Amino acid sequence: MKAAVLNEFDGKFDVEEIEIDRPKGREVLVQVKACGLCHSDLHLAEANFGTPLPAVLGHEVAGIVKEIGPDVSDFKIGDHVVGSLIQSCGHCNSCRAGRTYQCELPNETLRSADDGQRLTRNGMPVTAGWGTAGFAEFTLVHENQLVQVPDEIPFAQASLLGCSVITGAGAVINTANLRPGDSVAIIGVGGVGLNAIAGARLAGAEKIIAIDLAPEKEELAIRFGATHFLKAGEGDIIAAIRELSGGGVNHAFEVIGLVPTSQQAVQMVRNGGGAYLIGLHRPGVEMAVQALDLIVRQVELHGVFMGSSNIRHDVPMFAELYLQGRLNLDDLISREINISEINEAYEDLKHGAVARSVITSF
Repeated sequence: MKAAVLNEFDGKFDVEEIEIDRPKGREVLVQVKACGLCHSDLHLAEANFGTPLPAVLGHEVAGIVKEIGPDVSDFKIGDHVVGSLIQSCGHCNSCRAGRTYQCELPNETLRSADDGQRLTRNGMPVTAGWGTAGFAEFTLVHENQLVQVPDEIPFAQASLLGCSVITGAGAVINTANLRPGDSVAIIGVGGVGLNAIAGARLAGAEKIIAIDLAPEKEELAIRFGATHFLKAGEGDIIAAIRELSGGGVNHAFEVIGLVPTSQQAVQMVRNGGGAYLIGLHRPGVEMAVQALDLIVRQVELHGVFMGSSNIRHDVPMFAELYLQGRLNLDDLISREINISEINEAYEDLKHGAVARSVITSF
């Protein structure tokens, strides 16, 4: 099958022919109909986070079940499914409490050495990144990383439910537990940032302040629900936020993964507010925080993984909101591409030219 393979940590993918095994145990073979180009995959392609190479990345997956392993109980051939990088065993303390995003035994979703490799190239192992490996024509995924979605949802839109939607909107709704009337600031108006804006609107935020370097993002941010837009790098952003919100926002969300903007998020919130770090920082990066902000101003600093989402609950919920016309997924998709265009599409993403490109053909 055709796949975009990462052979070096140089941010480039090589489209090659590789082999995929048949499903075993609780694995599901999915024909990939759409896979979004998330910035997290680019981070892993440009820096060594510990992923063995060669590897197939891609985790915003939507497709059709083509074959199931003998122990699969939740899916049947023909189901439309969405994949997610949240790996959950289903029986640890965190999973039983509904916090599948904090699973203590995520490796149980992977194969044992005795079961062989899911992916190979000329007989040699190829890492299935995130357990999803969506940059390919087919993928083998543990059933706990899949969710069935209604057939009416287009595959491109459905693919975004597995990451950018649950990460952005989930951080607002699940992690921050935003209440009607709260004020928020979102730093970074990409795919995840736009979903944070949409989540804030769904939850009833009074002021939704979007911040980005690209002024052309303003129209898109307003379309998703932002009440204000500030161009980063112009004037004192912290002062502007405090003036707009009457002393600081209740919640600030950093969606880029940079230390300076993460530190700004702490300064944007009012006493007792929360700063939420969503963007993936590079390995080994450290961040200094003023201790008095945490003690005297009582600012809560949160690291957020995948929007604190339980995919079996959240993905169907957001799918239904889309079908009701209450969640905008259509405008998240900047363009649909062939897998051969993956490197050019990631170049556009790095320069802020697009919200989301989605592979829909091979």
